[in-house]
Amino acid sequence: MKKKQRVIVGLSGGVDSSVAAWLLREQGHEVVGVFMRNWHDESVTLSSDCPWREDSTDALMVADRLGIPFHTLDFSEVYRRRIVDYMFAEYKAGRTPNPDVLCNREIKFDVFLDAARKLGAGYVATGHYCRREVTEKDGRPVYRLLAGADANKDQSYFLCQLDQAQLSRALFPIGHLHKHQVRNIARELGLVTAEKKDSQGLCFVGKVHLPDFLQQRLKAKRGDILMADRETASAAMPKLPPQETWALLPDPLLEELCSPPVYHAAQCPKLGEHQGAHFFTIGQRKGLNVGGLQRPLFVLATDTGSNLIFAGMGEDHPGLYRQGLFVEASAVHWIRDDLQLKPGEAIRLMVRIRHRQPLSPAMLIMREQGMYVLFGEPQRGIAPGQFVAWYQGDECIGSGVIDA
Repeated sequence: MKKKQRVIVGLSGGVDSSVAAWLLREQGHEVVGVFMRNWHDESVTLSSDCPWREDSTDALMVADRLGIPFHTLDFSEVYRRRIVDYMFAEYKAGRTPNPDVLCNREIKFDVFLDAARKLGAGYVATGHYCRREVTEKDGRPVYRLLAGADANKDQSYFLCQLDQAQLSRALFPIGHLHKHQVRNIARELGLVTAEKKDSQGLCFVGKVHLPDFLQQRLKAKRGDILMADRETASAAMPKLPPQETWALLPDPLLEELCSPPVYHAAQCPKLGEHQGAHFFTIGQRKGLNVGGLQRPLFVLATDTGSNLIFAGMGEDHPGLYRQGLFVEASAVHWIRDDLQLKPGEAIRLMVRIRHRQPLSPAMLIMREQGMYVLFGEPQRGIAPGQFVAWYQGDECIGSGVIDA
């Protein structure tokens, strides 16, 4: 972006967005700071974790220090409808949503972007650790979402649901910097956010006790925790054929390889009780409250219909690992629509299923019904509702919601 533009910066009250605003101002752009207020209920927020009032005050102080206009916009109603309602529905169905990914797609680069246009801005900017590049293909611009220069802070996964139109109006000013550089800039400028800890927890809500948050709408319901032994879990994991055959595998075998293991209550002894299967996710350790075991206990599967949790001992329990996953066709999203697979096509890429997880080699196999993803090494804690993102080099080119 060489031409000077009016840019709306989402000032969150943190150090990253503060420095992003300064960098844009130094580049000569007309910068306006906006604080998004998306959450009002503090009853489930842990008291010491920076409620929105403190963040709003810090954002205002940063704008004043930088000499830029400042506004507060309230998106709480649309946030409730698009993010919070979605979260409750997903947990109720026994799935594991990622509200941060959805928040970027639905709020920061949709509702906020529309508000920025009404304020006369051509772009919105955030403090995400990622980069955007513009190339040209067949005479039209192509916007690339690249990992941040700081591998430890890379946030491209959180933006894996953006599209070309959204990226065309998005700026990530600190994507070329490392975290220590960002803090040093803030210190030199004397910004109030220079030493502020990074925010944690749910997007715009903060750090919460998730069961308390979910119990606003989902009632506690006592159920059984059942033990799935290693032999049962090992038998349920299908064996992968040689990698050179993956692209040619028949659909029934692909479905078997990418389906989660099935446990039967009659074969699994009772370990204890829980207060609702919808409060737990695959791979979870905390909250099971079962003592007297030789090794830590982990959730292997949940059945919200029967209100059952299947668990196993040890981080190396085979039930924690899967060879593949499936994404329904309607949930497959391509940032680079010029690279999307057609049914019958396959490609080897790097994949992750959660933020900060190391990228893993995998093959994406497209069929009419959706996409099958087979991993070179079994992956831990795959849960329906999560986002799987795929990369070509350091570019995130697409993503999808895991169905199974």
